[in-house]
Amino acid sequence: MVQVSIDALIDVAISGNRVVSFPTDTVPALATRPDQAELIFKTKKRSQDKPLILMGATPEALWPYVKGTVEELLIWQQIAQYYWPGALTLVLPASEKVYPAMNPIDPSTIGIRVPNCAIAQHILSRTGPMATTSANLSGQPPLLTLAEINTQFPDVVTLFSSEFDTTLTASTIPSTVAKWQGNSWKILRQGAINL
Repeated sequence: MVQVSIDALIDVAISGNRVVSFPTDTVPALATRPDQAELIFKTKKRSQDKPLILMGATPEALWPYVKGTVEELLIWQQIAQYYWPGALTLVLPASEKVYPAMNPIDPSTIGIRVPNCAIAQHILSRTGPMATTSANLSGQPPLLTLAEINTQFPDVVTLFSSEFDTTLTASTIPSTVAKWQGNSWKILRQGAINL
């Protein structure tokens, strides 16, 4: 069990050699630097065909990681302005800035999201966008408390429980995942938001 202050967790996240966990507006996240995304796959025992989400503090921090036409960017930005911060993950064409390890099977796309959670936004504003996924072993239900995360992932760095309530999550419903199909959205996972 590795519990640290928020500043220490940010330092660990920036160093890139460990997986960290922090609360979001949905289920708690496992996170690491995007160039170290394989650490999350190993920690979760996650299949390579399940891509990670790039989470950022602001939409502006995430736009460099996607590419599209001027018209597409305008559509994506309008959706983001309406739903972010919030429980909506947009799967968009990936720019060359995205590390292939984020989506090993199809590196041409990347899921991006801005969480509606002050702690997560504070961490991400200092680390930059992070590779994230739910805190659980692959195929099992998301872990919702600090105690559960510390038990299942003793090597993952978490925040001291005094820094926030021991229940980490505002909602047990995951984010809605919507993929851009060139002229419309395809819902890959229905979650908290109806697009």
